[in-house]
Amino acid sequence: MQQVKNIVIAGLGGQGVIKASDILADAAFRAGFDVKKSELHGMSQRGGSVSSDVRYGEGVLSPMVPPGEADVLLVLEATQVEINRPTLRAGGLLIGPDVIEPGALRNRKSLNVALLGALSTALEIDQAHWEAALHANLAEKLHAINEQAFALGREGAARHLGQ
Repeated sequence: MQQVKNIVIAGLGGQGVIKASDILADAAFRAGFDVKKSELHGMSQRGGSVSSDVRYGEGVLSPMVPPGEADVLLVLEATQVEINRPTLRAGGLLIGPDVIEPGALRNRKSLNVALLGALSTALEIDQAHWEAALHANLAEKLHAINEQAFALGREGAARHLGQ
């Protein structure tokens, strides 16, 4: 991979947008890429919009994804799709919460990790790096339920995204 991969993760405060971007950045770093990350919290403590940009590749100069240049837009809350759509490049991949079947998750708080599972099918990062990043960023008591959520996301991507 020669170019920089641009990913925007968006949602509402409390949904785990920042945690998801931490896991993604960690997995990319473990895969040997240069990684930069930035966050926009807004009114996140009151359920407001939150987004995080993650850029990785051979050499990343800026942490911010320029408008209209996101290769992937991962959105945890359906109401945030249109708000964040201008970040997505033409032909970019949109991953929304509808990738996960309603009621499929044992814990709805794992939606962020489930959508990372869907995202993982579109990126050149080995499964082992994702697993290591999940374990490094989540408490041990949450490993099993989030591993299941990640697997559900991968399955959802196969059904909904053709990945």
